[in-house]
Amino acid sequence: MLYDAFDFQTDLAEQVRGWGRILDSAWTPWAGFSEPINWLSAGARMMMRTGLTFARPAYGIDSVMVGNREVAVSEEAVEVTPFSTLLRFRKDIHTEQPKVLVVAPLSGHFATLLRATVRTMLPDHDVYITDWHNARDVPLSEGRFGFDDYVAHLIRFLGTMGEGSHILAVCQPAVQALVAAAVMAQTKDAAAPRSMTLMAGPVDCRINPTGVNELATSKPIEWFEQNLIATVPSRHKGAGRRVYPGFLQVSAFMSMNAKRHMQGHADLFWHFVNGERDKAAAIETFYDEYFAVLDLAADFYLETVKTVFQDYTLAKNELTWRGEAIDMRSVRKTALMTVEGERDDICAVGQTMAAHDLCSSLPPYMRTHHLQAGVGHYGVFAGKRWDTQIYPQVRNFIQSHA
Repeated sequence: MLYDAFDFQTDLAEQVRGWGRILDSAWTPWAGFSEPINWLSAGARMMMRTGLTFARPAYGIDSVMVGNREVAVSEEAVEVTPFSTLLRFRKDIHTEQPKVLVVAPLSGHFATLLRATVRTMLPDHDVYITDWHNARDVPLSEGRFGFDDYVAHLIRFLGTMGEGSHILAVCQPAVQALVAAAVMAQTKDAAAPRSMTLMAGPVDCRINPTGVNELATSKPIEWFEQNLIATVPSRHKGAGRRVYPGFLQVSAFMSMNAKRHMQGHADLFWHFVNGERDKAAAIETFYDEYFAVLDLAADFYLETVKTVFQDYTLAKNELTWRGEAIDMRSVRKTALMTVEGERDDICAVGQTMAAHDLCSSLPPYMRTHHLQAGVGHYGVFAGKRWDTQIYPQVRNFIQSHA
């Protein structure tokens, strides 16, 4: 019923967008002639933005500067599973660069949320990304996808990339990246990453709990299953699959900063009215990405909540993978860097750094931590401080262990 109701709202939103497009074509050519027309044009543009979308946005990275020349970039699907694509951003160069697997969060948004992260890293690295698929589009016949399956994907993708690769995980998958490194260390997998960079991830949520952490512990796991899990309706490819809908996750994120998002849309309207196209485009670009949502397989969502946010299994070094105990102290050859943001209200200071205590077998010269002043969660992996202050340290760390 939950998903059916959302689909009904989606259909209504599409009708509103359709009327918005009609009105936009009628009024926008006359924008600038009078204030009332500007208002009507702005209103039409806002109508065109009604609702969410389940379509993955484009990465839009066609070229980057490598040294003093611009080189073409193309997307290559190196390996495809029902739940993810190992996507490579192939550059038109012959120079060998460190291979880096960027692990995107599976938390309601597409991996394109990390396009700025990828774009910044591309000049110096051979970049791959976990391009997760929308669970609502995966046929039920393809089976389940849980916490262990996520880890298995990272191990599989690193194996495909080959020896000498590095891994960089942003937010939620810092946990799975750490587990994958430990599994590969215990099994003496030759493709174990040379380094792993964990950025703003919930390794130990007992440290400085945030509102997200408190919500996860305020209810038993049964409550989450009964109230937040829906079944994909018959109109979609994944009909019958149980999912945590992306629209619920985005709604939760919106409610955490409701005033900021309301102000953002108010600013967007007035930029339209005043003809400030560049300012309007910047806000539109952000919300085009923010409102493009994907569903999570229910098994993965519930197991993550239970394991990471309620039982703290990883933080206690008591985690198992496919029935086998995994000891984080087995990580001895994969260098570790952690990055946190001073103002992060999703993964608070100390939660990611806890990985160093777990990987206690690593010598000091193979570990480093960076606390970035003045940034929140998204500022850790996108924006000016990521480009100018965080990334140079990440680049140097990877290069020193290449």
